[in-house]
Amino acid sequence: MSHEKCLKNVKIPCSCIAPSLVRVPVAHCFGPPGHYKRKFCTVCRKSLDSPAFRCEVCELHVHTDCILFACSDCRQCHQDGHQDHDTYHHHWREGNLSSSARCEVCKKTCGSSEVLSGMRCEWCGILAHAACYIIVTPECTFGRLRNMILPPSCVRLYSRNFSKLHCFRISENLQTEPDEDDDVDGSTQGSAKDVQISTDSSKQTLKIFDGNDAVKRNQFRLISVPRIAKNEEVVEAALRAYYINDDQQEYELQTFTQQALLSDDVINRNDALEDSNTGSVFRESVPDAWVIRAKPKDEEVIRIYPAWLKVGMAYISLRVNKDSTTQTVIKEVLPLLGRQMESIQNFKLVEVLMGSKQVQRMVLDSQELILNRLKDIRKTSIRQMNQTRFYIVENSKSIVRVNLFVGGLPPQLSPEEYTNILKDELAIKTNVVSLSHVYQAQGAVVLEISCFSEAERIYMLVKDTTVNDKPLNGVVIPEVMSSKIPQNCCPLLVFVNPKSGGLKGRDLLYSFRKLLNPHQVFELTNGGPLPGFHTFSKIPSFRVLVCGGDGTVGWVLGALEEIRHKLVCSEPSVAILPLGTGNDLGRVLRWGAGYSGEDPYSILISVDEADDVLMDRWTILLDAEEPAEGAENGVAEPEPPKIVQMNNYCGLGIDAELSLDFHHAREEEPGKFNSRFHNKGVYVKVGLQKISHTRNLHKDIKLQVDQHEVELPSIEGLIFINIPSWGSGADLWGSDSDNRFEKPRIDDGLLEVVGVTGVVHMGQVQGGLRSGIRIAQGSYFRVTLLKPIPVQVDGEPWIQAPGQIIISAAGPKVHMLKKSKQKQKKTGSLREMRTDSMSVTEGGR
Repeated sequence: MSHEKCLKNVKIPCSCIAPSLVRVPVAHCFGPPGHYKRKFCTVCRKSLDSPAFRCEVCELHVHTDCILFACSDCRQCHQDGHQDHDTYHHHWREGNLSSSARCEVCKKTCGSSEVLSGMRCEWCGILAHAACYIIVTPECTFGRLRNMILPPSCVRLYSRNFSKLHCFRISENLQTEPDEDDDVDGSTQGSAKDVQISTDSSKQTLKIFDGNDAVKRNQFRLISVPRIAKNEEVVEAALRAYYINDDQQEYELQTFTQQALLSDDVINRNDALEDSNTGSVFRESVPDAWVIRAKPKDEEVIRIYPAWLKVGMAYISLRVNKDSTTQTVIKEVLPLLGRQMESIQNFKLVEVLMGSKQVQRMVLDSQELILNRLKDIRKTSIRQMNQTRFYIVENSKSIVRVNLFVGGLPPQLSPEEYTNILKDELAIKTNVVSLSHVYQAQGAVVLEISCFSEAERIYMLVKDTTVNDKPLNGVVIPEVMSSKIPQNCCPLLVFVNPKSGGLKGRDLLYSFRKLLNPHQVFELTNGGPLPGFHTFSKIPSFRVLVCGGDGTVGWVLGALEEIRHKLVCSEPSVAILPLGTGNDLGRVLRWGAGYSGEDPYSILISVDEADDVLMDRWTILLDAEEPAEGAENGVAEPEPPKIVQMNNYCGLGIDAELSLDFHHAREEEPGKFNSRFHNKGVYVKVGLQKISHTRNLHKDIKLQVDQHEVELPSIEGLIFINIPSWGSGADLWGSDSDNRFEKPRIDDGLLEVVGVTGVVHMGQVQGGLRSGIRIAQGSYFRVTLLKPIPVQVDGEPWIQAPGQIIISAAGPKVHMLKKSKQKQKKTGSLREMRTDSMSVTEGGR
């Protein structure tokens, strides 16, 4: 709505013409329906007060019953063989900005929490009024994060048969979205919310279908019209309900009874209303429902879009009649595009349906009558006709290359053995499927598939296949064209563990997908770190951000160590966004004690400005000399030697025993462990139960440091520390200077060995009242266990059988990112720059 005097300032395109403004049709990626506060529907512009959909890639929010009217105008995050180009324009999305958002052009406030207001580029984040954004230079440079974003022109993904959820590796186990066939309830009930069944005796509520497809699915819209209404008024109201702004003279309403809804032969029920064109639509008995039908035409004007245009929205308007075929249209269009010298055999006409969830392309037969085709589309759905375009496309040899990562296979097999397993389990066709990469140590392969239907079949089959009782996992992998990456670009590879402390990972995944290219954001529960490292393997320079607890960081660093030799950038620097309970490594590197809802944009700026530091990593060899506990009569073989990597610390005795009890409690009731506060409460409870325990750990183990025997004092726990933070931020070594030892550093090639006398001592260390008992400092350790003892490495506990434990430095030091000290002063000004602040708290539920 607008004042008459303000009308000249209204520049907002109506939903009915939105499909005509799409530059490159790209389908949206809708997650499950959810509740979104202070958000507005892009189609009907009303508040989202009921469950609604949001796109996981762009800022589109839409009611369940409006989703059919949203068109394919998502961000283009990769090249797919259709309208690929290297120059990117701003991708504007209207509304859902914070009320403090300021316009880039006039510097005035452009956001609102009351209405859909203001425009935002979904790549660079600049903001503008609807009346101002047209002045902004169209080319987008990706803004402040340009050096961290994986440029979409460098990513290629042929994804014809895969949904957007598959393309962006978004977990489907959380998807509760109804599919198109089940949309019936959402569509019918949702549309009823705007048009309440009229209690006014002068009004009448009608069901309106827009074609055969809507009848088949029972998807109708409700309209409310006066009981005494002219035919034209009802047609106009029906068209408005479907966001069609054509001349209502070109349409008519056909009626049929409820029985007809169940009949397949709707097309032939032609109860036209010739006798009531001027009178009231309604007689004594009111029909159950009405269908909008387009009146037949002898000729009409269609738009033909040239698919090879890299820039702009140009099209050719062409008049077609009942004799016009695909061939004659191509013949007429080519001279208008300056291609008259070329043979019409080199071109094809492609019909493109720009639905919100899928872009469907169909090549028209050369002899197809265009008017008949238009008639068929309108008969199916008037709405779909509004979302349909015709492109003239050059014939070219279409390349099909789908890369599919398959993990969960037995490790250390040859490529031939992996091929045989895949033949047996998945019946792969070797003429269209080849192994492009083999990761033997991890039991994973990358398949290159040259047939869409075969790729889809294998992908769906992998999810239900187990090999040696271990489920396989399949991930669609994009191809990164490293030669096209700009020289100063250092993309950020983001790993998020959605299960880490507080379960905030899910919202962070959404925020990072929107701020960056979703192809650089990986969910660790979907195949682990390997698919991400494989995708970035050819990129000459990149950084890594790990969102998770210390265990997650260790997992990613371990995977990096194993695959390092296959990466062009073999030593990427790693930043941490702490989501776990302890987060000791995050504290040491200044990333904080735990994520508490900071603006994800500010976090990315911090990563960009962080300092590169080195950190030691350690290898722990566990060689049990006796059979594991539970072996009958001691006949069983001893456990084979086990190797684990350590980043933070390794504990033996009471420290590991508390970890083990906590671990068991979490396994029994995982649902309760979704906040750091609750997790720490359980640690305290477990500790209090052990307070009276007395142990003589020093009698059960022997310690050798750098080939020298070390006598142990009377202790209950022995801890090897690599970083100056233990048990959620406590300084176990202490800050006192000591002539016997060097001052600890995370890159000095030395581990510190500390003892604790029990739970009370540990509590005093946690409270900062005491430090541990300093025992030794060295680079090579041998611990002899004389009996089974609890052991934990970086928070992962178990009972270790008697035998040897050897700790030594692991290969090259790892590059970590330490948050810059000056960062705190800068965040204030950054927030002003980025007022739309896509914070998890505001963008959350």
